[in-house]
Amino acid sequence: MPLLRRRPRTPGPARPSPAEATWRLVHAERWALVADLADLDRAAWDTPSLAPGWTVMDVAAHLVDNARTTPWRLTRAMVAAGGSLDRQNQAGVDAERRPTPAAMLDALRSVAGRTSGPPTWLAPVASRLVEEIAHGEDVRRPLGIRHFYPIPAVQQALAHQLGTREALGGAPAALRRVTLVGTDGNVALGSGPEVRGRLLELLMAATGRPWEPGALTGPGVALLEDASAR
Repeated sequence: MPLLRRRPRTPGPARPSPAEATWRLVHAERWALVADLADLDRAAWDTPSLAPGWTVMDVAAHLVDNARTTPWRLTRAMVAAGGSLDRQNQAGVDAERRPTPAAMLDALRSVAGRTSGPPTWLAPVASRLVEEIAHGEDVRRPLGIRHFYPIPAVQQALAHQLGTREALGGAPAALRRVTLVGTDGNVALGSGPEVRGRLLELLMAATGRPWEPGALTGPGVALLEDASAR
């Protein structure tokens, strides 16, 4: 009786590494923002964003500067700014701001697929996701644009923000004294009085931004409101 030979298995597609999976989320958010800004007139681009002192155009320029970041580029920029992160950010905005919305959109498109950033020991890849979501809301909310962020993306961004020291741009200290309960993600992070709400609103609070009125509930909200009022 002839022996039956097994057919060799065809290998399936390789599973992306955690970093690769995060970059895919980052790239998706970059392209989503390009789509949301594509048809805006000049007045909309000049609208003040949630980032103090920055317009929609300025935030877009900041995102281009962020996407172009490399360890060496960041080092040079920080030296030029005398070690001030605020001055370094503003210099990046000034360098990347474009004269017209069309040119700014082209700049955003040109960096949408980049995978560079600060040294990962300083800012892991998840920090790029925080940047895209938080700054995306900086421009969308003043313009009345609603965008659906994938729950896993917001959850990862929130977890990273809570795990990052405030001195390095992480969550405010008040967020570390409460339990954040994501009502749309079946997730609870931290310890202390509960703050309940959609993950996106929790991320807004964790990045020091205003959340939508009434979007957060629970006994821990008073702690956040007291801290944000200072």
